[in-house]
Amino acid sequence: MSKSLIVSLSPHVHGGDSVQKNMYGVIIALVPALLVSFYMFGLGALVVTLTSVIACVFFEWAIAKFILKSKRTTILDGSAILTGLLLGFNLPSNMPLWIIIIGALVAIGVGKMTFGGLGCNPFNPALVGRVFLLISFPVQMTSWPVTGQHLSYLDAETAATPLALMKSAIHGDASALSQLPDTLDLFLGMNPGCVGEISAVALLLGLVYMLWKKIITWHIPVSIIVTVFVFAGIMHLVNPEVYASPFTHLFTGGLMLGAIFMATDYVTSPMTHKGMIIYGVAIGFLTVVIRLFGAYPEGMSFAILIMNAFTPLINTYCKPKRFGEVVKK
Repeated sequence: MSKSLIVSLSPHVHGGDSVQKNMYGVIIALVPALLVSFYMFGLGALVVTLTSVIACVFFEWAIAKFILKSKRTTILDGSAILTGLLLGFNLPSNMPLWIIIIGALVAIGVGKMTFGGLGCNPFNPALVGRVFLLISFPVQMTSWPVTGQHLSYLDAETAATPLALMKSAIHGDASALSQLPDTLDLFLGMNPGCVGEISAVALLLGLVYMLWKKIITWHIPVSIIVTVFVFAGIMHLVNPEVYASPFTHLFTGGLMLGAIFMATDYVTSPMTHKGMIIYGVAIGFLTVVIRLFGAYPEGMSFAILIMNAFTPLINTYCKPKRFGEVVKK
């Protein structure tokens, strides 16, 4: 008995998905990491995050209204707010306001609106802004306030991040790895770093929420995390005195933030499950390569942007067969 596809006449039942619903769903998933950042960095985290969000929303409104002459308002769909949150999460909590505003302009103006707005951008806008700031203002982008300075902002005391210590060990500092915080502290977020990247447990709570709400699937974050764990674990087994443990790699820097919230961006990631796994494995591999052998301590941002560029090729390679296509034997 052959199976047939039955298509009924309209009206059809709406699935309930929308851009606005998904964007605000991701924002809700970021709340645990946001609360941890306020607890760890206090005033600095509040100033940086709020400035980034306000600047991103303003630039999207201004560019759409005065440059693109658009009559449709997009600032309420949540995408500009999400870009502002993610950009703020990728900055130190002592970042000067004027640099944050420049980063927001690049993220929205160059990373998003130049290509036609949401759905047309080939690269993650927040990462475009973050990498621009890292290249343009390396000193400010690599000054990391110590946690617990709740009322400090520009005058906060700074210290080396775990990633910087890991890079020092690779460059010959035999005592660097012994200075790393223990795994539990890294997992909870009790270490210097960017505003929203320090607490792995808070970011994982966000992952659980988005999987529960079916905002994303497991394929990209899990493939990145597993690849980093395996590759970093092999290097650690080869030389544990130089290369940090895989758990240290997972719980430091922007790995969890990138794997869960930035690599999974709908517009810049592959559409098929097979493509997502290829994309995630490549990001994980490139991240570890850059961390261990590159000039920068962190490689997550660069790895995601590189693979954003390959997304169209991955989509072409993993394109599913057309329905009704006859396969020749």
